[in-house]
Amino acid sequence: MLGTYFYHERIRKSVAMFGSLFNNLYVLRKDSTGKVLNTMKVPLSYAPKRDFLERIRENPDLTNDTKVAIKLPRMSFEILGYQYDAQRQLQKMGARNRASDSITTNSKIYNYVPYTIDMQLNVYAKTQDDALQIVEQIMPYFSPQYNLTIKPFSDYPDIKEDVPIILNGISYSDDYEGSFNRRTIIYQLDFQMHANFYQSINEGKIIRKVTNEIYFMADSDYKVSTLTVEPNPLNVSPDSDYGFTETLTTLID
Repeated sequence: MLGTYFYHERIRKSVAMFGSLFNNLYVLRKDSTGKVLNTMKVPLSYAPKRDFLERIRENPDLTNDTKVAIKLPRMSFEILGYQYDAQRQLQKMGARNRASDSITTNSKIYNYVPYTIDMQLNVYAKTQDDALQIVEQIMPYFSPQYNLTIKPFSDYPDIKEDVPIILNGISYSDDYEGSFNRRTIIYQLDFQMHANFYQSINEGKIIRKVTNEIYFMADSDYKVSTLTVEPNPLNVSPDSDYGFTETLTTLID
């Protein structure tokens, strides 16, 4: 049963969607008069928090380019785990049918299996003002939910799903060793992202003939007539305009 190859790229798309929310944030540096001295786009990458902290601690100066090519402010995000979401589970055998390239078969997509993906976004800065600028550009959009739209199947671009992303909480730490030149301010934002996972898309035959046999209510063995319904023309494709031919065969007068 297991072993039929399929790959809908659901996790890959979730990571890309989540990262796209935060890849266009900026930090402004101003002088005492409020004049903007420079504008910096905050770099974003997918990486564990511990890796960035280790690289940051190796830097003598976190505001300038160094031999390890890292400076602050910047952001990173990662997946922390997956949890089955029983509250969103639909009937397991429910399915939707879609027309395929063949005129004799259709595609059957069974209901999804719902999961929640735990995501974490980390904001690193050397000054509190830089960190607050970044965090304040994020918080107003989550109340506490923000919805994105995804196309779960590349072969069926008309199928779309809303993907809620929920901000569960924000924590803060001020990490420094020795002097404040090695100071790192970290804001940790915890999110939950709804994701639906699908099985492989199954191919099935299209029903092109329906036969209805009619019996007397008093005697289930006494057939009165037979009604047959077929598409007209017989070789019509599912997306075409067509009618039906009904043939009624009466067995008694």
